[in-house]
Amino acid sequence: ALALRPPRRSPCCPRGRSVHASLATGPRQKNSAFYEIRTYDIKPSKMKDFVELVNKYFHLRTAHSELVGFWSAELGAMNKVVHIWKYEDFAHRTAVRHALANDKDWQGKFISAALPLMEKQHNEVAYLVPWCQIGKPPKEGVHVIWWNESPDHRAAGRHSAHEDARVVAAVRDSVRFLESQQNMLLMPLPCSPLK
Repeated sequence: ALALRPPRRSPCCPRGRSVHASLATGPRQKNSAFYEIRTYDIKPSKMKDFVELVNKYFHLRTAHSELVGFWSAELGAMNKVVHIWKYEDFAHRTAVRHALANDKDWQGKFISAALPLMEKQHNEVAYLVPWCQIGKPPKEGVHVIWWNESPDHRAAGRHSAHEDARVVAAVRDSVRFLESQQNMLLMPLPCSPLK
């Protein structure tokens, strides 16, 4: 795991230079691939219009880079959509963003119509931990942080975990490191590769 914090000034560094440090507790990532998680808040009265627009024109966007998944929030955060893109490195992302800015169909058919429907956008970068991989679930279901067959299947799994003394102990030991937590129940849109 890697903890990222803003640089701090150290009294031991001359001229107030910043000190940057990272801490790895396991194997380091072997390549530069990363995932961009984009979250859009959609105007409440415009969610249906936004989803229709995505269903009609999102093939123009997926022609430029790999879409991992695209979901709308069902519970926990209303009128949000979340989509995840894979990039080989930051140069790849820069090239894709440049190509999108010059794609007249994407700009004219999707972006110009979508922007008035959105309230705000947020994006984050995530890397896979070395022991993790992204794969397609064996059948369609619901994505929460983990894939589940249904919301009831997730609830049963959570209930079972809360009765497991090992899980309870692990949560108790790690909760002091938690600064915030948000949960959303995400439902895949038709264009989402992960269902």
